Amino acid sequence: MLPRHTLLALLVVVIWGLNFVVIDFGLDGVPPLVFLALRFILVAIPAIFFLKPPNIGWKNVLLIGTFLSLGQFALLYLSLALGMPPGLASLLLQTQVVLSVIVSAIVLRERPTRKQLIGISIGMAGLVVVVVGHSYAAPWLPIVVLLLAALSWAVGNVLSRRAKATSGLSLVVWSGMIVPIPALALALIVDTPAVVIDSLTHLSWIAILSTIYTAVFASLIGYGIWNTLLAKYPTSAVVPFTLLVPIIGILAAWVAVNEQPTTSEVVGGAVMLAGLAIAVIVRRRKTALVLPAASDLGDEVLE
Repeated sequence: MLPRHTLLALLVVVIWGLNFVVIDFGLDGVPPLVFLALRFILVAIPAIFFLKPPNIGWKNVLLIGTFLSLGQFALLYLSLALGMPPGLASLLLQTQVVLSVIVSAIVLRERPTRKQLIGISIGMAGLVVVVVGHSYAAPWLPIVVLLLAALSWAVGNVLSRRAKATSGLSLVVWSGMIVPIPALALALIVDTPAVVIDSLTHLSWIAILSTIYTAVFASLIGYGIWNTLLAKYPTSAVVPFTLLVPIIGILAAWVAVNEQPTTSEVVGGAVMLAGLAIAVIVRRRKTALVLPAASDLGDEVLE
């Protein structure tokens, strides 16, 4: 991976790491599916009027929107609403790293290198250390829901990689159009129309600011970059970067909601960094010489 693309991947890591605390704040007084619908209304409008549809076919847009946006975030928001601590959520969601590589190997026949497998294994071993040491902090139901969110994200990663959209931002916006109507429809069933209407008419400033952050930064900027990286590089080269997300998530939760990291989180986080170094940094040094020249990613995201 080229150096500038590595830096952009790290920027996404920071944005997504902070996102868990931001979502947790925004869910105060707003049903999770309503909050999700608001997020993706802001993602799609007004951007949809300025961006051409991605040239990957409507079937791919529908599938990517269903798994990468609707499935992942509906389950993530539900898990947080059920009591999952945001720091722990940022950790457990990273099981998508292993799931992405597995699904990619099955669907796309992308075989990770030996060093990537070693690095991913070390990183996930660190993740296990953290989860085991912190598992008492949440009941099983939010954990199961969050693991399903990770699986949905993994499937979305592979679908995005297979589609190879020329504009990651266009893909985020148009696939995001899949989310609001199903999310609101489910909210009306699960939370009742009265609760939905009341939450929409009594939005707090925190909920509004949280929606703006999740829509503009986490979705438009974060996934705009992410989808473009997935179109350029193998899934197993891009996805391991997300092993850094829990580090940012734990620190943010510590500062914002006093969710203090345990010894197992510190040790596990260090092991995850070591795995990332093996899986990604070593690969970048070896492949940078053979990759064809590419146009600047920032220009592609803004197309």
